[in-house]
Amino acid sequence: MGDLIIRQAGLGDAEGIAEVLQEIAAAGKRSRPSDLSFATANYLTHPDQLRCAVAVRGGCVLGFQSIRIAVEGNPYGAPVGWGVIGTHIRPSAARQGVGRALFRVTLEVAKARELAAIDATISRNNAEGLAYYSAMGFVDYRSHHGAVCKSFTVD
Repeated sequence: MGDLIIRQAGLGDAEGIAEVLQEIAAAGKRSRPSDLSFATANYLTHPDQLRCAVAVRGGCVLGFQSIRIAVEGNPYGAPVGWGVIGTHIRPSAARQGVGRALFRVTLEVAKARELAAIDATISRNNAEGLAYYSAMGFVDYRSHHGAVCKSFTVD
């Protein structure tokens, strides 16, 4: 199976990130864009991006996790100054520890940036995502427009 490598994503990972999103869409678990330009703009060059980490095994991006700083008017309604997290794992790589490994790195970034908390906004229909964030220690703190918002207090 090879070792799982977690590292900072770069522009060269855009295609792998898009492929992860496309596999999720093909499994019927994503309706938002998943093309190369979307992946680049939203996860690699977004102005509020703090970090995007990729999980790679054998040269293949299995998943990625993004954390941004919540700014005024952010689309998630997260409190200003919190982190906003997004986790995307290929369905074919589920239950292999990818998400847990990615969160360890993201949490280091949140601590280094002295964020008070992290927001995860998950579709109410995404049972896997809701379970993942609960397993990482996130708790429900609000809901809106078919989504559950979970928070993680950064120590």
